[in-house]
Amino acid sequence: MIEMHNIERYHQSGPRKTYVLRYVHLNVAEGEFVSIMGPSGAGKSTLLHIMGLLDEPTAGSYRFLGQEVSGLSEKARTEIHRLYIGFVFQAYHLIDEQTVAENLELPLLYQKVKSAERKARVSELLDRFEMVAKKDLFPHQLSGGEQQRVGVARALIGQPTLILADEPTGNLNSKQGEAVMDMLNELNDEGTTIVQVTHSKKNAGYGSRVVHLLDGKIAPEGGD
Repeated sequence: MIEMHNIERYHQSGPRKTYVLRYVHLNVAEGEFVSIMGPSGAGKSTLLHIMGLLDEPTAGSYRFLGQEVSGLSEKARTEIHRLYIGFVFQAYHLIDEQTVAENLELPLLYQKVKSAERKARVSELLDRFEMVAKKDLFPHQLSGGEQQRVGVARALIGQPTLILADEPTGNLNSKQGEAVMDMLNELNDEGTTIVQVTHSKKNAGYGSRVVHLLDGKIAPEGGD
C-alpha cells in the first residue's frame, strides 16, 4: 500500500539545509498496523503527514496504492486523500460550531455522498461508537474521550483503506486511551490498514510492527 524510498524533508536557509527526514525507506502492506515511535523532534508527525498527502517530501519517491504521488497537483493529492485516507489527530480537530452528527457527516459532503446514505452511515457510526445520545451536542459539551471517539468515527465514516493516527490518545486519561486503542485494533481486525505515531510503548504494542525514528532516520530493527 505504502512504498517510500529515500524520502527527505528539509528546510533550506541559504546554503544550509535543516533535515526533518532523511533517507527514509518504509513499506506498509495492506492490513498492517504499524506504530511509529521516537523522541520529540524525530520527524514522526512529518512522516505521517507525508503519508497522508498533507505534506510533500523535498526529495524521494512515495507510491500509494501503486501510484507515484510525489509531485502530483494539489487537486489530485486532495482527491486521493479524500477517497482513501482517514486522519485521527491528537487535538481532535472537531468543528466547534457543528454538532457531533454534523461533524461526522462533513467528510461525506466532500465525497458528494447522497443524503440517504449520509444519514445511514452517520446513524451506523453513532450506534457503533455509543454516541447516539450525544449526536446533537457540540464538541465543548463532550469529554476528551468522547471527542476523540467522534474523531475516530469521523476518520472512519468515509470508509478509508488507511487510517493515520497522530498520538490519538495523547490528550486522554488511561481508560479513555485504552478505549480508543481498542477501537483502532478492532478496525484493523476488520481489514483497515493503520499507521499510528505514539510515545507510548503500550499503545505501540497494539501494532503488528514498530518502526523507530531517530533524528529523521529510521533506526535499524530492534533499535530504540
